[in-house]
Amino acid sequence: MKNIYNINNLYNLLDYVSDGIQIFDQNAKLIYCNKKASQVDDINIELSLGKSILEIYPSLSEETSTLLEVIKTGKPIIDKEQTFTTYRGSVITTINTTLPIYDKENIFGAVEISRNITDIKELSEKYVDLKTKVYSNKKIKISDIDTSKYIFDDIVTKNIDFEKLKKHALKAANLEIPILISGETGTGKELLVHSIHSESKRKNNSFIAQNCAALPLGLLEGILFGSVKGGFTGAANRKGLFEIADGGTLFLDELNSMPLELQGKLLRVIQDGVVRRVGDIKTRKVDVRIIAALNIDPFTAMNSNLLRKDLYFRLSTLSLNIPPLRERKEDIPILIKHFINKFNKKFNKNILGVVKETEKLFIEYNWPGNVRELEHVIESAVSMTENRYVNNEFLPKNLEKFAKELLVDEKYKHEYSLKKVIEKTEKNMIEKIFKESMGNVTTSSKVLGIPRQTLQYKIKKYKIKL
Repeated sequence: MKNIYNINNLYNLLDYVSDGIQIFDQNAKLIYCNKKASQVDDINIELSLGKSILEIYPSLSEETSTLLEVIKTGKPIIDKEQTFTTYRGSVITTINTTLPIYDKENIFGAVEISRNITDIKELSEKYVDLKTKVYSNKKIKISDIDTSKYIFDDIVTKNIDFEKLKKHALKAANLEIPILISGETGTGKELLVHSIHSESKRKNNSFIAQNCAALPLGLLEGILFGSVKGGFTGAANRKGLFEIADGGTLFLDELNSMPLELQGKLLRVIQDGVVRRVGDIKTRKVDVRIIAALNIDPFTAMNSNLLRKDLYFRLSTLSLNIPPLRERKEDIPILIKHFINKFNKKFNKNILGVVKETEKLFIEYNWPGNVRELEHVIESAVSMTENRYVNNEFLPKNLEKFAKELLVDEKYKHEYSLKKVIEKTEKNMIEKIFKESMGNVTTSSKVLGIPRQTLQYKIKKYKIKL
């Protein structure tokens, strides 16, 4: 049988990989480059094979090249940001994972896997630059441009635990302490954070939110702490979100997605109240309230090495856990009413509610996307329906499937429930003995082997008559 794992077949397969892949020998000369890498790095494969990395990428040096460092040290580099100028003059930013290739104990070369984040970096930096310009404009009120959108009255609940959580959050709003909020995706963490800021002494100052899962390590570090020109290749003098949020609140969402290395720097900012831009030796004082959120349980995050314990203990002066919707189903009817009112205004409709069958379906469903999923379902139904009440007509596929399963379950419960079968058998037997004894309760109880009072209760329960 022909060996399908020969080197040419492997190279052909790598041409279909979405990341750039390059292989260099021990002298840092290119021996393989897939199509994606040639497109991202703007190089001609045929002309580049056999050339050293510094010939192909003249803007790099022995100090800035991740590949040269790996060949020199033999140690892998994982998810390292690198900005360079291509041979044709384009500035590219990639996230590189560079791994050494060993031949027994000797380094044979290295393979570099790169993902292009140039567009993400540009958008992120434009976002920061825009924030900087806006907040430096003294003629504009902060409250008019980028403050919190919600207040505590916007949090709809009748759940006892959630009501208690709201009271704790309201009490802590004016306390200058960091807050850690945990809860599944869609439970309303950002809504709670906005409400805390709106009730705080900082409500007239900036409120800035950053999702920690949206950006790779190097880029996230620059966005948060800022950078100085020459701090790393392609860097410029730029404020970070900590400086921009000075005097206000910085909300760090999905903190468990932030690399541990960066969590250590965050801890120092919380403790010392100073930031150091990437590549700088100077520190800057900042007055920022930190509110962080996790989309998993904090102890699960720590046990999985996704959250530093020292950072957790520093942030959790007040720790709030929002229960998922499946654990507060008493909220579903009032949330349905709330969202129908909201989308009636948006779509100029006059929907009065949902039919009982649909409400029962909503209460039985587990809502893995929580309140956000319920909101989207109702938005879709209200926008599409021409009826006065929402029914099952315009539900998404997953809810349609669940509705069918629920019907089968209800039928099964009705026809095959053990409790129903026992009750039916018990009723028939009591009815038979009671009639044979001509309605004598004492005689019937002796025959059935149950106390007289119990028999009287069951005769009443089953409405048995002579």
